[in-house]
Amino acid sequence: MSAQQKKELWTRWKDGQSLSEIGRALGKHAGSIHTVLSGHGGIAPRERRRRPDALTVAEREEISRSLAAGRTLRSIAAQLKRSPSTICREVSKNGGAKRYRAASADESAWQRARRPKPCKLATNKQLNTVVADRLAKDWSPQQISGWLAKHHGSDLDMRISHETIYRSLFVQARGVLKRELISRLRSRRMMRRGKTSTTEGQPRGRIIDAVSIHERPAEVEDRAIPGHWEGDLLSGAKNTHIATLVERRSRFVMLVKLAGKDTDSVVGALIREVSALRNGTMQTLTWDRGSELAQHKRFTSNTAVKMYFCDPRSPWQRGTNENTNRLLRQYFPDGTNLAEYSQADLNAIARKLNTRPRKILAYAAPIDKLAETLR
Repeated sequence: MSAQQKKELWTRWKDGQSLSEIGRALGKHAGSIHTVLSGHGGIAPRERRRRPDALTVAEREEISRSLAAGRTLRSIAAQLKRSPSTICREVSKNGGAKRYRAASADESAWQRARRPKPCKLATNKQLNTVVADRLAKDWSPQQISGWLAKHHGSDLDMRISHETIYRSLFVQARGVLKRELISRLRSRRMMRRGKTSTTEGQPRGRIIDAVSIHERPAEVEDRAIPGHWEGDLLSGAKNTHIATLVERRSRFVMLVKLAGKDTDSVVGALIREVSALRNGTMQTLTWDRGSELAQHKRFTSNTAVKMYFCDPRSPWQRGTNENTNRLLRQYFPDGTNLAEYSQADLNAIARKLNTRPRKILAYAAPIDKLAETLR
């Protein structure tokens, strides 16, 4: 990513946008966004700035032109209203009077300024031990900071802000606090989110006008009639997902590649794949309460498939789909990056499941059972 893209990424993250929303805005995969964020523990790196008294590019250009004209360092310093020693160090660090070039000198100065100061916990072993010990006892960073201020008020070496503790936990590049201590935090988050981040105005966790599973036609329950499906997301590494669809009567499986977990991506992909089915193959679709189907009305409008939603925290109401997802773990073990699979790859894996005999179907294959019921 360019510097501008990364700047926009952090701005959107602070505004409370999801990985998929940020990825869509930047034209990047959500997994790439997660990689950047997790590398900094969700904490935006400080924007680099030059010191107010540092030599500017314009001044370096003037130094270069003056040296070419044969002027002395003292006269150059007087013209720029700088100390002669400043000009002398600048020239000697960058090749001397004959080899000095403004552009390369400015770039070298910018690179030399990269001298990250070790954080306080890295240089103070006693403080490090105290902080780690209390984190292990389930103290919050704010409680630790407050306790240290109270008991070591006059000893500045034993004082530390709660934000510094959070940074030392989440930014593992610092290497001063063990990552396992993150599990002691009450939020259990793996990345830091600032106070100003918000999800206000975002339709998270809300399914507007959801039709309950209890209003689903009775014919769906006994599996006597085909065309009634269940669906869910299967998750993989680096925030990657695929959609899994299974027909209740035949156990026929469809796998759908997703660009992200946001409702735009999920609903758009479902419309693409379901629209390719023969008319009547899918009449209803039952899903859980995940916000990825917030745009369920758009799905129904484009496919004429009626949507029903399970009760919260009731996965058994989609038992067929839950069982299918367990079978799919043979092909997608935990930790698999699902973004590496194309739609053609997913179709091939679905074909394996659909052509295998199933005990529950009297050892008929799902593809044959579906074809039989759709005649």
